[in-house]
Amino acid sequence: MCELLGINAARPITARFSLRRLARRGRVAGQPIDGWGVVLHDGDDVRYYREPEPAGKSAWLRFLERHQPPARIVISHIRLATAGTVALRNTHPFVRELGGRMHSFAHNGRLPGIEALGTGEGNCFHPVGESDSERAFCILLGRLAALWRGAVPNAAARLAAITRFAADLRALGPANFLYSDGENLFAHGHRRHQKNGRIEPPGLWHLACSCADTGMAVRDAGIALAADTAPGRVDVFASVPLSRAPWRPLGEGEIVMAAADQPRRLAFPSGVSISGGGG
Repeated sequence: MCELLGINAARPITARFSLRRLARRGRVAGQPIDGWGVVLHDGDDVRYYREPEPAGKSAWLRFLERHQPPARIVISHIRLATAGTVALRNTHPFVRELGGRMHSFAHNGRLPGIEALGTGEGNCFHPVGESDSERAFCILLGRLAALWRGAVPNAAARLAAITRFAADLRALGPANFLYSDGENLFAHGHRRHQKNGRIEPPGLWHLACSCADTGMAVRDAGIALAADTAPGRVDVFASVPLSRAPWRPLGEGEIVMAAADQPRRLAFPSGVSISGGGG
């Protein structure tokens, strides 16, 4: 099973975590790790690290776990290859530029028939590898491109486009994903292979932490937040609960938009929720 981890904070934090410990929480014993990747959003740009090899054999990952730079938005993925060969080009997360800033995407599930959705005539986003996930990301950016011409689009327009995109993916197969435009982190929960062998919800879990309990809430999973930079609020999304804290399962087809500021009252479609910062 692929594993997703997303972190959104009110301001940059140093969130050091162990991908190997994360993988053990959701992976069936004996399953391989076919690659790992981490995206750290830094303003309009990103710091981007990934390898198509098991995390347990990576000296680079061991260094990153100890010396991860601060970031407000983090997306991480541990891969079990189901579409596309084990290669760097198929290793999540994927990143692309749109509207003068870097966007990132990671997906858990299988999307047979994704080619039928197409990338749209005139879409300038094309996959480098063969994975269905990267193709889905290119389709998403193609749909968002018109919104990002000129001024930064409002959150309602962005979320409406992402909601329609998520509905199209759900018609193909399990479609859990994390997407960030550098300002917000969008999490979509659907279905996933559970330990009972069935494909069913939940596909993602969400934990909202206050500054008082953030460190304790995620420490069991090998995540350490620097005490001198811990913000008032951190939103954490993961494929499975990472601790005994009160994680909330995302409903089937639910989208959460985690923002840096306070929650905003917008007329979003059903199944969508907003999570914001604040002390």
